[in-house]
Amino acid sequence: MRTTPSPAGFRSADERRRALLRTARDVAEDLAADAIVRDQAGRPPTDEAARLREAGLPAALTPPGPGRGADWRTGCAVIREIAAADSSVGDVLARHYVHTWSGRFYASHEHATALEEESVRERWLWTGAVRTPAPNGDTEGPDLTLRPRVTGYLLNGRRSVDTAVAAADQIVVDAVCASTGDVLVVRIPPGAQGVTVEAAHDRLGQRVAGAGEVVLDRVTVTPGQVLGRRPHDEESTAPFTALAEPALRLALCHVGLGIAGGALTEARDLSRGGRAHRLPGEDPDLFLTYGELASAAQTATAVVDRATEVMAQALAAGAQLDAEVPAGVAALVATAEAVTSKAILHITARVLELADAPGLDRFWRNARVLTAHRPVAHRLRSIGEHYLNGSHRAVAAAFH
Repeated sequence: MRTTPSPAGFRSADERRRALLRTARDVAEDLAADAIVRDQAGRPPTDEAARLREAGLPAALTPPGPGRGADWRTGCAVIREIAAADSSVGDVLARHYVHTWSGRFYASHEHATALEEESVRERWLWTGAVRTPAPNGDTEGPDLTLRPRVTGYLLNGRRSVDTAVAAADQIVVDAVCASTGDVLVVRIPPGAQGVTVEAAHDRLGQRVAGAGEVVLDRVTVTPGQVLGRRPHDEESTAPFTALAEPALRLALCHVGLGIAGGALTEARDLSRGGRAHRLPGEDPDLFLTYGELASAAQTATAVVDRATEVMAQALAAGAQLDAEVPAGVAALVATAEAVTSKAILHITARVLELADAPGLDRFWRNARVLTAHRPVAHRLRSIGEHYLNGSHRAVAAAFH
C-alpha cells in the first residue's frame, strides 16, 4: 500500500488536515482494489484494522488537541472517503472516531485528555454500543450489570456491537450498577479476562464491519475504566453529553454518502467502459438517469454537510455549550438521516439497472444494513414535532 507521511508528523493543524486527507485517499485506493473479494469472504476486519493502523488513521482520528487529533469536519471527510471504497471499513472508522470522544462526553477534562493521549500513543481502535436514555425516563431491563467490589466493579452480561467486535482495542458500553442503579459508561479491553466475542455471520451487508456480540463474565472494571455516568433520561442530560448519540448518527450519514458515491462512481465507470447497450454519449435516457441519481446524492450531501457544520460548532463549544443547542443539532441530524437513507437506498437500487457487474450489488446490501434500524417515518415524525412544537422530547425520541 502506498503511504504518505503520518499526519502526526506535521506541525500545523492545516498541514495535519491535508496530510490526513491524502492518507485517507491512499487507504481508500488500497481498499477499493480488493473490496469485492473481501466482501465475499465476509471475515472480521482484522486485516483491515491492520491497514488502518499502518496508515495511522486510528491515531489521527481522535478529538482535536495540541498537535494531535482531527476536528469534526476533517474526521467526517476521512470517514466518507474510506466508506466510498469500502463502507464496512468506513463504518469501523466512523464508530471509532465517535467513541474516541467518549471521554469528553462522559468523563472529566483531565481523564478525557489522558485517555486521548494514550489512545494516540497506543494506536487504539475503538468501538462500542452505548444505549440512548429514554425521553420519558423509562428504561429497558439492563443487559449489562456492574457489581461493586473493594476497588472497581465486576461486569456481567452481553451486548451487541456493530463493528470491530473482534478487532478493536477498546469497547465502550453502558451498564447498570447493581447497588445504586446508576448507569455507568465504561471501556473494556477485549483481551481482558472474562471477555469473549461472538462474531456475526452471513450478514446481508456490511459484511466486513465485524459485527457481533461481546460476552462479559465477571470482567474486572477498574476505576480508571469508568468514564462517567450516563443520564437516565433526557431531562438530566448535560448539553454536551446530549451530543453523543447525534454525533454517532451523523458520522454514519457520512458512511451512507460514501456508499452513494462509491456506487455512482463504479456504475459510471462501467457505463463509460461501453458495457451499456449504447455509448453514454449517444444515450439521453442514460443522461437523465445519472442526472437524477447525481442530484439525489448532491442533495443528501448538502443536508449532511449543513448538519456537520452545526455539529462541529457545538462540539467546539465544549462545556460552554448552550442548553438549547443540542435539540436543534439533533433535529438537523435526524433530517440528514432521513434524506440520506432515502437517497442511498434509491441510488444503490437504480445502479443495478444501469450496469451488470459482479459485486455492484454490495452497495445496495450495505445501504440496507446501514439504514435498517433507522426507519425514515420515525425520523420524519420527530422532525415534524420539533418543528411544530419545539419539542426536545421528540428529538430525543428520534434517536431512541
